[in-house]
Amino acid sequence: MLRPFRYALKDQTPLYVFVSVLFLMGVVFGALMVNALTFEQQQDLSRYLGNFFISINEGGADFHSVTLWEVAFLHLKWLGLIWILGLSVIGLPGILILDFLKGVLIGFTVGCLVGQFTWKGLLFALVSVAPHNLLIIPVLLISSVAAIGFSLNIIRTRVLMNRSGSAARPFLTYTALTLFLAVVIMAASSFETWVTPVMMGWVTPMM
Repeated sequence: MLRPFRYALKDQTPLYVFVSVLFLMGVVFGALMVNALTFEQQQDLSRYLGNFFISINEGGADFHSVTLWEVAFLHLKWLGLIWILGLSVIGLPGILILDFLKGVLIGFTVGCLVGQFTWKGLLFALVSVAPHNLLIIPVLLISSVAAIGFSLNIIRTRVLMNRSGSAARPFLTYTALTLFLAVVIMAASSFETWVTPVMMGWVTPMM
């Protein structure tokens, strides 16, 4: 049962390397964007983060208002959009853009925390950003590779080779993988909703 998966993983290794490098480029770009902020923007950011940490310490309503479905929907939108883009050849650039943007968002978030609070910001990032993203990021990269692979299969079979065979099986496999990844996202969202706030509460008094 695992043999086809190993073969598929080996065949798609270049794609995994490519999307991973693209994501990491986004992380670096997002971190560098922090240095491009003006002094006024940095002051506004500092005030916002300060108010955010005060809200955590005081158990503010704004901090505890996010529900599981709100968190899950945010991540599932990325997965669903990647799945949709993978259904068409013209969606390939969009998949790559999404991977890059995800890296930019994470890089900018961590860069802001480290830029404002140095090692304390890094510690806060490790408990607030890193844990659930250890699942979310691989899920998005796997879904991106699957989407790209599905699109390339369409190009090879329908365009280059002019074949008219059934695309039902590749489509069902692609969709089944996406649904499985959605379950993983729900698990990561549950952790982000119920466990991450507790961990943030442990670290925030040091900020």
